[in-house]
Amino acid sequence: MSGRTRIGFIGLGMMGHGMARNLVAKGFPLTVVAHRRREAVDDLVSLGAAETTTPAEVAAASDIVFICVGNSAQVETLVRDRSGLAAGAHRGLTIVDCSTSDPNSTLMLAAELMPLGVDYADAPLSRTPKEAMEGTLDCMVGAADAVFARIEPAISAWAGRIVHVGKVGDGHKMKLLNNFVSLGYAAIYAEALALARKSDIEPATFDSVIRGGRMDCGFYQTFMRYVLERDENAHKFSIGNAAKDLRYLEAMADATAFANPVGNAVKNTFAGAAATGRANHYVPMISDIVAAANGTRLD
Repeated sequence: MSGRTRIGFIGLGMMGHGMARNLVAKGFPLTVVAHRRREAVDDLVSLGAAETTTPAEVAAASDIVFICVGNSAQVETLVRDRSGLAAGAHRGLTIVDCSTSDPNSTLMLAAELMPLGVDYADAPLSRTPKEAMEGTLDCMVGAADAVFARIEPAISAWAGRIVHVGKVGDGHKMKLLNNFVSLGYAAIYAEALALARKSDIEPATFDSVIRGGRMDCGFYQTFMRYVLERDENAHKFSIGNAAKDLRYLEAMADATAFANPVGNAVKNTFAGAAATGRANHYVPMISDIVAAANGTRLD
């Protein structure tokens, strides 16, 4: 039974807490590592999870370890550190990186772990902390077929839609492409709204034309929930993380000698916004930054 698979989870942030909660609630023996968000650790322990102090201890206690952190540098440290996952690894362990990471780093880590008898997979996420808590995230997986078959039951505990994209690294590549599309739209929305306001067209009027038409979508609706209703939690993904993902996209393009002028333009929009000191603001708030840069306001 899938419930007998021992799961480790590292990274109990806005997404990771909900994912880990679904795992323990659905019968998976869960081990977590101490985290600065004590409320998340305490919640999981109250549901039956075990707490350890190092990633090495998580690896030793688990069949599958999920990582959900902010960037590739953090993932590499978690794997390679003196008390990291590799230090506690055992043959048959599978490590699954659910972060949005640099595919070049993913492939490097997979190669390093192979001689230890450890399989590596990438399973980045789409949607928001709300869906993480509900267990209905989207997930795109890069893994060998046998590894995918092994990890899919555990992923199903927190994901409602799972796509096996291809081999290891392909999940992170697809995630960057997915984010390029959504963040590209965010940059376009922000610029279009600012230009509309400068041209005496109100955001509500702009929305009345787009909403319900062919250019409407779920991402547009959450973006506009901030613009029109000032709901700061409409889409809880930071500008700083967006800029990081677009830098990874640039590295992915560079690795294939691919010219990506649109990607660089979107990256510069978000990098410039982060440089104003608002990296911790959420993506829809880029509309205010672009408007202010053009001498106008949307509220």
